[in-house]
Amino acid sequence: MNEAGAKKEPCPRTRARARLRPKAQLTLPDEIRQALYVREGDEIEFAVHENGIITVRGYVSVPSDQAWYFTPERQVGRRQAEEEIAAGSGTVHGSAEAMFAHLDTVGAADDLW
Repeated sequence: MNEAGAKKEPCPRTRARARLRPKAQLTLPDEIRQALYVREGDEIEFAVHENGIITVRGYVSVPSDQAWYFTPERQVGRRQAEEEIAAGSGTVHGSAEAMFAHLDTVGAADDLW
């Protein structure tokens, strides 16, 4: 806390300005669009909090046939795979055929349980 007893705000990771145009329109700077992971057609939510802080959150539209990828269970598996790759563990296959052959042996081992 500073001298006035107010809580100090954390330093922003990214900061940018945009000019408000007619009809209350503005263009988000590239670095802000990238930080929000949004592109044309996506939604953006603005929330005004009691303490006066405004948060901005991007909502990315996902085609219904790709929604399975964003389920919590799938994201857990994706994070585990990324951690294994970063750690240098896992199995590397020289071809799709080799990968499927490996998966067949793993599936056969699963059937034993």
